[in-house]
Amino acid sequence: MDAVAALNEIAFWLERELAPTFKIQAFRKAAAVIGALEPDEVAARARNGRLKSMKGIGDRTFDVISQAVDGGVPDYLEGLRQRGEQPLANGGAELRSALRGDLHSHSDWSDGGSPIGLMADAARTLGRDYLALTDHSPSLKIANGLSTERLREQLDVVGAINGDGGGLRLLAGIEVDILEDGTLDQTADMLDRLDIVVASVHSKLRSDRRTMTERMLGAIHDPHTNILGHCTGRLVQGSRGTRPPSAFDAERVFAACAENDVAVEINSRPERQDPPDELIRLALEAGCLFSIDSDAHAPGQLDFLQYGAERAAANGVPAGRTVTTWPLDRLLEWSGRGK
Repeated sequence: MDAVAALNEIAFWLERELAPTFKIQAFRKAAAVIGALEPDEVAARARNGRLKSMKGIGDRTFDVISQAVDGGVPDYLEGLRQRGEQPLANGGAELRSALRGDLHSHSDWSDGGSPIGLMADAARTLGRDYLALTDHSPSLKIANGLSTERLREQLDVVGAINGDGGGLRLLAGIEVDILEDGTLDQTADMLDRLDIVVASVHSKLRSDRRTMTERMLGAIHDPHTNILGHCTGRLVQGSRGTRPPSAFDAERVFAACAENDVAVEINSRPERQDPPDELIRLALEAGCLFSIDSDAHAPGQLDFLQYGAERAAANGVPAGRTVTTWPLDRLLEWSGRGK
């Protein structure tokens, strides 16, 4: 087995299991180290033990590499594959099987942990037809948000990946911050060039109900906005602690989403589970479209769609009103309505 592929696959399964970051990065780092060498040199160094002296190679990664270059599937990887045969979520299987893509993901260009190419490869392996790359916008400095210039450069990378073929369409996108005045944190010219625009609030989440409502409505009425991301901003578990949902007039917000053909995101991250169940049902009654998204910050997290599908199905969201079940042509016809 290819040793680089083995290391990266191990990282994928660990990301999917929400393993500690340091453990995941050990395998990603080792893959980068040996990826810079010729395969014959990797094999020779593994067999004579010199690989152990290289920075970034530890005992566990050395064992994985040694077993891979000897032609087998490393024991550690085999164990992870067996665990991975079990679904992450018990419900929503029918809706999950109908999903064709994912419209919210991050790379190491902003606050994700992996290069764009690895994210695309993982989406392809999972059988996705499309994946939107939606790194953050400039004002979110803590997440290394992309300036106009960096976003322009990223579009070239996206174009190059799509030019290589491979059965996956990588969509050019952004998770654009909704600024305090309700405008979007990127120029209209750049937003015009994108396939998908996810608009989210990331600051002053404890604003009063009226202020937050008007802020969200401003973004929803912008013709560039395709998806309202993690609308309450809540955190229910995880290393960042918990955070209560923002206060806003959900009936007005979801009515505006339905009127403007903006999808309400069902964010699949376990620590978000956003919107709460009662708001999913309210958006359904309002006639909204939905987008079940992973909000993945690493390749293995792309499989979090299972969690979102389970929650959507439990709250009666039909596949037909879920834009991520749509074929690519229909999706792009919908998302390009304001361009």
